[in-house]
Amino acid sequence: MSSIRIIKKYPNRRLYDTEISSYITIEDVRQLIVDGEDFEVRDAKSGEDLTRQVLLQIIAEHESDGEPVLSTQLLSQIIRFYGDSLQGFMGNYLERSMQIFLDQQQQFRSQIGGLLGQTPWTMMNQLTERNMAMWKEFQQNMAGSMGTSTTPPPKSKADGKR
Repeated sequence: MSSIRIIKKYPNRRLYDTEISSYITIEDVRQLIVDGEDFEVRDAKSGEDLTRQVLLQIIAEHESDGEPVLSTQLLSQIIRFYGDSLQGFMGNYLERSMQIFLDQQQQFRSQIGGLLGQTPWTMMNQLTERNMAMWKEFQQNMAGSMGTSTTPPPKSKADGKR
């Protein structure tokens, strides 16, 4: 069982990862999140928990680069909840909504993985085999409905005697 990784933040804004005994960047912290690492960011002097501030900094930096995840409208709506009587419920609601979204995303990925889990050639071979089986069945059904048969029709008694 591993303990929570501690990252110390110094007044000069540098981050020090105590697990690897090295300074790291904010992008390294983002990678820890992506990798699923549990960590806390603590003020090097006071020991105050600064994790939320660092997480918000990462979000702010990524929101300003490229395609944002959070729209202006969504951010405005979140800000309106501060000071509202339902503020305490909002965070819980967002956490649950995100977890449901992540669960559904994982389920979707595993379903797609099941379909595409093999190489493209394997998938194409499977499709080809199914198509060939359907074509053979079609040919057999057509031959059966046309009345073609390899055995001659039975002779009647009248044909054989005169």
